[in-house]
Amino acid sequence: MPKTRFDGGPYDLTNKRIDEVIAQTSPGAYALDKTNDSDFRVCRVGRSDRDVKAQLKSYVGSKYRYFKFGYNTSAKTAFEKECTLYHDFDPPDNTTHPDRPEGTNWACPVDGCDALD
Repeated sequence: MPKTRFDGGPYDLTNKRIDEVIAQTSPGAYALDKTNDSDFRVCRVGRSDRDVKAQLKSYVGSKYRYFKFGYNTSAKTAFEKECTLYHDFDPPDNTTHPDRPEGTNWACPVDGCDALD
């Protein structure tokens, strides 16, 4: 089974917990879990090109219960991490390949992927 390679977590998907664990405004990628099991199951992956904390807060109160995340140094590295997670886990709640940020022509970093061609 692949690993998300995020430090820490999983964390409860609540505003309070997000505020406790995400200390900075930064691009980032994340994984969400909606199960009640003790094992984290990647059900959805995503990213924010500017503020992963705000993006995760948009899921509070949804069907998702837990999250893992990682900061990224740029929108490009957040996009690349999201693509890698998408290919590694094939999350059931992501119905399409991640989109690249508007105005970019970045390719998916996963060998053999032509979803964005």
